[in-house]
Amino acid sequence: MASKHIVYACIITLGFSSWVSSKEAINEQTKEPVLVQPIELKKIMSDPKWISNSPQNAHWLPGSNTIVFEKNKEQGALETTLKDTFVLNLDTKEIQQTALADFYQVKLDELVYSQDGKQAAYVYEGDIYLLDAISNSDETTEASLEDVSAELAEVSDGADVKDTILDELIDEVSDDSAQIIQLTNTSARESSPQFLNNDSLIYWAGETVFSIDLTTNLTSELIKLEMAEPPKAPEVSDDIIAQEQHELIDYVVNKQNKTLERFNQKKAIKENDLRVTNSSVYFGEGQRLVSAEISPKGDRLFVVTSKDVPWRSKGDLMPNYIGNDGRIQFDQVRPRVADATPNQQNYWLVDIASKQVDKLSIDTLPDFDKDVLKSVKIENYRERGEKYKSRKEPRTINLIVDWSWSQGAVQWHKSGEQVAVMLEAWDNKDRWIATVDFKRKKFVPQHQLHDDAWINYTFNDFGWFNNSETLYFLSEQTGYSHIYTKSVDSRSVNQITAGKYESSEILLTKDDSSFYFRANVNHPGNYQVYRVDSDESKVKKPTAITNLKGNNSFEMSPDESHLLVTHSNLLTPEELYLVNADGSGDAVRLTNTVSEEFKAMPWTKPEVVEVASSYTDQPIYAKVYYPADYKAGEKRKAVIFNHGAGYLQNSHFGWSGYFREFMFHSMLAQQGYVVMDMDYRASKGYGRDWRTAIYRQMGTPEIQDLKDGVNWLVQNANVDRGRIGTYGGSYGGFMTYMALFNEPELFQAGAALRPVSDWAHYNDGYTSNILNRPEDDMIAYRKSSPIYFAEGLQKPLLINAPMVDNNVFFVDTVRLVQRMIELEKENFETAIYPVEAHGFQQPSSWLDEYRRIYKLFETNL
Repeated sequence: MASKHIVYACIITLGFSSWVSSKEAINEQTKEPVLVQPIELKKIMSDPKWISNSPQNAHWLPGSNTIVFEKNKEQGALETTLKDTFVLNLDTKEIQQTALADFYQVKLDELVYSQDGKQAAYVYEGDIYLLDAISNSDETTEASLEDVSAELAEVSDGADVKDTILDELIDEVSDDSAQIIQLTNTSARESSPQFLNNDSLIYWAGETVFSIDLTTNLTSELIKLEMAEPPKAPEVSDDIIAQEQHELIDYVVNKQNKTLERFNQKKAIKENDLRVTNSSVYFGEGQRLVSAEISPKGDRLFVVTSKDVPWRSKGDLMPNYIGNDGRIQFDQVRPRVADATPNQQNYWLVDIASKQVDKLSIDTLPDFDKDVLKSVKIENYRERGEKYKSRKEPRTINLIVDWSWSQGAVQWHKSGEQVAVMLEAWDNKDRWIATVDFKRKKFVPQHQLHDDAWINYTFNDFGWFNNSETLYFLSEQTGYSHIYTKSVDSRSVNQITAGKYESSEILLTKDDSSFYFRANVNHPGNYQVYRVDSDESKVKKPTAITNLKGNNSFEMSPDESHLLVTHSNLLTPEELYLVNADGSGDAVRLTNTVSEEFKAMPWTKPEVVEVASSYTDQPIYAKVYYPADYKAGEKRKAVIFNHGAGYLQNSHFGWSGYFREFMFHSMLAQQGYVVMDMDYRASKGYGRDWRTAIYRQMGTPEIQDLKDGVNWLVQNANVDRGRIGTYGGSYGGFMTYMALFNEPELFQAGAALRPVSDWAHYNDGYTSNILNRPEDDMIAYRKSSPIYFAEGLQKPLLINAPMVDNNVFFVDTVRLVQRMIELEKENFETAIYPVEAHGFQQPSSWLDEYRRIYKLFETNL
């Protein structure tokens, strides 16, 4: 009850009323005291549907005047993952919910356009559809849509919405002549539609490509990729028994001859009769198809295969104690980085007409056989008392895997005369963009990006200009992600953007004149949409298209006249806005989905501050939540929150994915705490050097930054150095471990949620970037894994561990707890969550977790 009294006392002192300042609130209270409902854990950890029902998966329909988006289905108190679909017509300013029977008209998965833009194809529920005779509106969409916001607000409040057949909306999309044609209706799942340059449309069904002639509607099997050996003519075994059988028994000989005749006849028919399907191409037994991309001319196919090996071992299992049948279940989970083995991909160029298959070698790529880990291996060998001998040998080089893009690593030019591939070394130190010499059947390197630490798993967008054989791509080669271009016939690379900011989500206009992109030009935490000329003459200053402080992402309308912008700020979840593509006029808000209940709460708006670093010239950006009159009176207690992922940005001006933490921090501030949320080194948004500061030493730069954060709080926020705690989840939990184990006087208590304790047990894709792999660099793993430093624990530690976490395994907690038991540590406790994975789902689990965190701080600070 003591904490409850503290809350109310704080509220009376602050006297918040709506969004007035704390000073105004105090003045108001002297006139007439106003009690504001305190922020309570049970409310903020409940199902977040009470906050807002923000638009999701928003996109344009062909025609450029209709927008489709989804919202979580209104189910009252029932839990559901279903979504409702809405159509917003910018001409009529009408918003209507889509009936289930009409989903095929608005859920346009894998949408692609023909080169003239008059046709589009898409996938709906595994079938292929054609939208024919598209006509983009010539009229500019009106920029006065306040009534749209009001109508959508009614929808989010649960008002009745009449289902529509969408006839009126669809004829707006495509002019009256447009029509939707269903091209397939099968139980197979078709995918990846693509218009070819010969008036045909192709699609994939499994590992087979089908082609539809759009003039005759004839469907043909274009090519079938078989991970098998090609069929062979029947042969007589060369062992003695078989040979004797054929020598003595005429029946066997005749049977063999008939089988051979049928085989040869079938082969001849396929080779000589064009009306008979002869589409199979064979890549050998034991292969797995990784990627296959067909030329827009329909004449060539770029194929990538690899050995078909198990993705996990038999021991990669996770017990689930709360199964449907009351018995223990075992789920398959990912392998550990310690168990990772390379699997070199094979690159093939296939001539579709002749079925000729040519293998491409990686030996034309610069440094394809360089020993890039030489210095690391020498150090680790020396640690073991051994001597390392360096030698050149081909590195494992595969298609790059980007964690954020929607494109693929293989990009054909629309002419079909060039194909570009983005490749990455398995050791994570090099990225290549290469084209293919079709005559010589080899890769032609176009660009190489080397990083002594690791190649970023984002900022890998690339593609072709529409009207020239020129590539564009993102690169961190100057220390920040920027846009570059390169003609395939030139050795020079042209830089389009420059500066201490990150460029991403690049889009080239149809006429090749401009790039649109997202960037944090003016402040690391303020992301706007920009446009820059693609002219290669010099680096250009980009033009801001949006001016909505916070986080902004965009989708261009098909006619390139408008941007559909998804915007959020510190206190408001994502909403949709309409912006003119030339940047003129004001942004028009299209949706308004935040609940009045949420708006009425007295949230604390954090300030984004710069914390001076003792270890680098760059400041450490951090959010700070101040209580009212924090500078007055006794020194305050404080909490530092450590965000997860490592490579993530949270000190920005947009709505945070950590919205529960935002509300929790507001509650703490309401009760007198100062809360800091740091973008420590390793975080996203601050350039390559900030990202890679943790290379081979995870947990060292970050804790140095936390020390600077503590000093800043003491010097600038009236905080008592002896009353500061810390907490965080995933990577943030790992940081809590490292802080309490290695800097035991820094914090008085800490909570580690779903934390990593031993990096050798984490996944390969993430961990090997930063620490290399255990067999090459065990020094880095021992330096970076908390389990090796557990003896340093002195202050109270709370460990909250989900038991069905397929990201950070529960065994990470089990092993560390056993280690601390053996070290005879007393001041830790562990809470387990039997039904939760890495991201909690149940409000009861969220509430229990944060009650424990709150109790930890209230007890020890």
